[in-house]
Formats: sequence, C-alpha cells, structure tokens
Amino acid sequence: ADRRAHIRPLAPARGSKEPAHYTSSMHSTPLAYFITWTTYGTWLHGDERGSVDRGNAAPFTPSVGDAPGRVAREGRLMRSGAVVLSDAMRSAVDRSIRGHAEHKGWRVHALNVRTNHVHLVCSAGEVSPEQVLRESKAWATRALREAGLVEDGARVWTRHGSTRYMWDERSIAKAIEYVRDWQDDARRFEA
Repeated sequence: ADRRAHIRPLAPARGSKEPAHYTSSMHSTPLAYFITWTTYGTWLHGDERGSVDRGNAAPFTPSVGDAPGRVAREGRLMRSGAVVLSDAMRSAVDRSIRGHAEHKGWRVHALNVRTNHVHLVCSAGEVSPEQVLRESKAWATRALREAGLVEDGARVWTRHGSTRYMWDERSIAKAIEYVRDWQDDARRFEA
C-alpha cells in the first residue's frame, strides 16, 4: 500500500514559527526522529549542497540551490569564523547528547558527530523534534564551554536544523544505517 495515503500535513498554530508537521493515521506519534544540524558557518545558504531557509521550509519545496553570490553575502553577515569540531569537541558533544537523552528518557538509536554537522536518530515520545534539537544543541554547547573548547558567547551551531519524522521501523533502520555507515553518500537515504 502507498504509505503517503496515510500521511497528512498539520498546519502550525497561528503565529507559530514552528514548521508544519506530518501525522499518520497509523501512529499518533512518530516512532523516531532523524535530526541533523550543522556547525556555525560551515554550510551557508546558496552552498552547492543545497540548504533550507525560511522561504523554502515547507515540505516538498526544493532546497536553496547553488548560488555563489548568496554564499558570499551570507559569509559577510557572519559574526565570527566557521566552527569546525576537533576530536575533543566531537567527543564532548557526543557525550553530552547521549547523557542528556538518557536523563530525559529518550532513546538514541544512532548518533554521529562530524566535524561540521551532527546526525541524531532518536525516539522521544511526545516531545517534538524541535525540542530535541534545541535541547541537544544547548547541552552540547554547554559541554563545549565547560570543557574550555569554545569561548563564552561564541556561536557554535547554525539556526535550527533538519527534523525528519520516522513513522515505521524500516525508516528508522535506513536512517540508522545512513548515520553510521553512509555519511558521504546521501543517495543511500530515502525516507
């Protein structure tokens, strides 16, 4: 059966800055989320890899494509240099996210902290993926500051990130495989 027939968009609350979400008649809440966010300044809008901004954040809209002029403009607007995570920083971020998830009762299916982005596949019950994202970034930043790996007040992460809903075990398994084994080949992941 076509899985899309069971999925319907839910509009965000009036005045909300949260993106529209999808729900399924098969599950009242997603089984997991696939969350990705980048470090500050390492993936600017207009980058050839594509990105999402406020103008194309709705589901099924194309990403911002290759636009060298926009990359240059975004670079000029940066308040500090790009953040590339060292091995020590990656370890601190990994430990903090896992520790916070355990404290909250969330299940981390997969986590991969890269030099310029983080992938997290996580089950969090009724908690929104935006909250998981916000809290994960906040606790990771706190851990980096406490370890003296970033200065107080330094921006570490870009605004928001990607939040994908995983409605079935197959989607979760594919996301886990991608996070663990296929970081450099996005074609392997089709949720």
